[in-house]
Amino acid sequence: MLFRRGRKPASVRRFVSDDWIAALPREKAQLFEAVVRRWESGYAMMSVSLDEALSLRARGELVCARQQLSITSELNDRLSLTLIDASNAMTDRGRHVSDLPIVEPLKPDFFRGDTAQSAASWHGILHHVLLGDRSRFFHKLRILSDTIDRLNHEFVDAAAGISDGSSVHPGVCWKSLDSLHYDISTCLRELEVVMKCFLRALPADQVSVFSHRLETPVVPRRTRSRPGLTTRISA
Repeated sequence: MLFRRGRKPASVRRFVSDDWIAALPREKAQLFEAVVRRWESGYAMMSVSLDEALSLRARGELVCARQQLSITSELNDRLSLTLIDASNAMTDRGRHVSDLPIVEPLKPDFFRGDTAQSAASWHGILHHVLLGDRSRFFHKLRILSDTIDRLNHEFVDAAAGISDGSSVHPGVCWKSLDSLHYDISTCLRELEVVMKCFLRALPADQVSVFSHRLETPVVPRRTRSRPGLTTRISA
């Protein structure tokens, strides 16, 4: 007789869509709305800042565009740290939850850049290799956290190369920023779904502890310095 480890009988097996569309109890709903509002606010500020930098560049105001891009990079770094911290919080609290939610593999077609597409492809392979919903849940959080971190580093590096004039191909860097911005947005949406599904599975007596963990301020990372070049390349 074959055993299917970590699987529930088909008659009671949940789906991600079930958890996503279902209403949360009041306390959990308030926490979810507060968390998503914070994420969306950070993402909106970063997006507006990037649009402004792109508009300045299009008008030929390159110095101002570079200055604006430095602000964008800092906002993106803050958003990324917040998302990574939330992923870590779910991982830590998830160890105390017996019935973790179902997760779906990331889809490469939902991303634009090589970094995120490669991560999604790898996640899709391992998702079907791992046995049990619990392992899949933790693995998706690790993949999302790592991908957001890598995308953020690429964004910071590209923005710094433009801002300090050290990039040999600034046009390529500007183009990559748009792709990275899109992929960070996709990761944010994926994390929103995981967060709501996780809150549905979280025991009521653990909500306050989890809420306190999410509200703990994230310690900013020290800005990395880049060696400047004497010759600046026009954007």
